[in-house]
Amino acid sequence: MNPAPVLQTERLVLRGHRAEDFDSYFAMVSDPEVMRFINRNGTPREQAWARMLRYPGMWALLGFGMWVIEERSTGRFLGEAGFLESKRDLDPSIEGSLEMGWILIAEAQGRGLATEAVTAAIDWSRTLFSGRRMTCIIDPDNTASLRVAAKHGFREFARTTYNTSAVVLLERLDVQGV
Repeated sequence: MNPAPVLQTERLVLRGHRAEDFDSYFAMVSDPEVMRFINRNGTPREQAWARMLRYPGMWALLGFGMWVIEERSTGRFLGEAGFLESKRDLDPSIEGSLEMGWILIAEAQGRGLATEAVTAAIDWSRTLFSGRRMTCIIDPDNTASLRVAAKHGFREFARTTYNTSAVVLLERLDVQGV
């Protein structure tokens, strides 16, 4: 059983990861175009499997996690969005915050789907995590993700390095209506 709740928007279904998602998931995280701002070295199959497996564990242990984003009309895998607690070695630390993340397959980018998914996730989080600090980590060259973050009230609070890459750290305090 996957304890992730199912969320629906006009065009999307957000649901927990399933074992049968792996081929689509691996195709996404091994696509150099999709991963250019996340992991420039690509994601090996074994690492992709371990990464996907951590999400149901977050739901079970923490009450939040990542959702698969699927197209509502077709059921097609489009990506993932949601919240993490990754215990990242970052300075300044974001541990204890709701770290928000999103990633879409190349064909789904540029259509407002990340904004739609992030809106649904934030709306869901207000019930259980109202007032909790949210953060995200974005490559400074990833203007599309920086726009999505800004639309949702995230503001830069630091620049640092993570895994040898420059990153922007953003935060958002849950404000109703943002």
